[in-house]
Amino acid sequence: MKTLYKIKTHRLANLAKKTLRALRLSAFLLVSTLTSAQAKISLEKAIELAKSNNIDLKIADKEIEKQTILKKTAFQADPVQVQYQGGQFNSADFDHNVSIQQYFPIGNITKANRQLQEELVKLAEKRKALSSYEIEKAVTLAYYQYLYGVSIQKLNSELNAIYTKFLKNAELRFQTGESGNIEVISAKAKVKEIETQKAQLEYDLVIYQKQLQFFVQTDENIIPDEKTPLHYSVVKQEENSKAEGLLTDYYQQQISVYQKETNTYKALRTPKVGLGYFAQTINTESLFQGFTAGLQIPLFGGVNSAKAKASEISISQSQLALDKSKLTLNLQQQELQNNFQKQQKALEYYQNEGLQYADQIISSAQKSYANGDMSYWSYISFLNQAIDIKKQYAEATNSYNQSAIELQFPTIKNN
Repeated sequence: MKTLYKIKTHRLANLAKKTLRALRLSAFLLVSTLTSAQAKISLEKAIELAKSNNIDLKIADKEIEKQTILKKTAFQADPVQVQYQGGQFNSADFDHNVSIQQYFPIGNITKANRQLQEELVKLAEKRKALSSYEIEKAVTLAYYQYLYGVSIQKLNSELNAIYTKFLKNAELRFQTGESGNIEVISAKAKVKEIETQKAQLEYDLVIYQKQLQFFVQTDENIIPDEKTPLHYSVVKQEENSKAEGLLTDYYQQQISVYQKETNTYKALRTPKVGLGYFAQTINTESLFQGFTAGLQIPLFGGVNSAKAKASEISISQSQLALDKSKLTLNLQQQELQNNFQKQQKALEYYQNEGLQYADQIISSAQKSYANGDMSYWSYISFLNQAIDIKKQYAEATNSYNQSAIELQFPTIKNN
């Protein structure tokens, strides 16, 4: 019975190993499929593709095209009036009268309409510029998020090498009787944990890649170029930032639209001139012809006057909104600048000192443990301390990049 039990146990163990290999192979194939045929691109190329492919920007282009076409509507003549009259309006005979009349706008109404439409085209262009700015920010954040995932993956590989070496030393010490089996078990558990994290990190990278692909809006599996520096470089800006310039341009253009709209409503209060032609019969004899001329005078112009005043109020509202947005942006930039400096200080510590300490701790601990000068628990303690420093460096880099990108691209709030 014991022999049979051992055989069954051995078969179950083999089956479990085969199942585990199959699961690992399936996971590997899935990740390999997701990450295959990836094209490496620079950040500049990613932004260029995003601006070329983005549907919102294409909609903005159509809006500009639409407003440009509407410039042709600046001259707005009234519909042609065609009238027929038949009956005994001249004598007892049944006569006929046909007349055609057309009224045309005079004064500055055509010029005002054309200027308004030109400002609406410019406003559509300003809106597109704001959308383009937000797309550039989103692509940059997604791009560096992927690079962060790559850095975490490299750290995982480094930890795997460290603990694999630790496992070999633990097995050697166990074989020579210098330590107990607990060290071997602990090392194996840590190696398995790191291997599991490696698989999870591969899926994280796929997620980050899909986020970048979403903002670029392409079917191609693009990934950041591995030669890209891990730390985002902030471009030095002048006193007036790009965000403030875009914000000011947008609201000033909005003010220009309301100004031209006010002029249009005022111009609608001017009369229209009309010209006409008629032909008729008299006593059933034809054809008698003539011309007419007239004016359409808007005696009740209160509606257009009220609309003009409403547009003037809109000008004041836009100016107030611009002042508010500038204040908000200025306070936001101060906050972002402080946060950036805070993250920069943390990053500088890890670059100048922290990573060196971590490498020294790992090197010294490995030598001492291998020579038998350090206990297992002390070795693990020092190793964990060094690993924590490396993990904190990766997090500090990610926080720095996010703060730097936010500083470069502060959020623009516009109505």
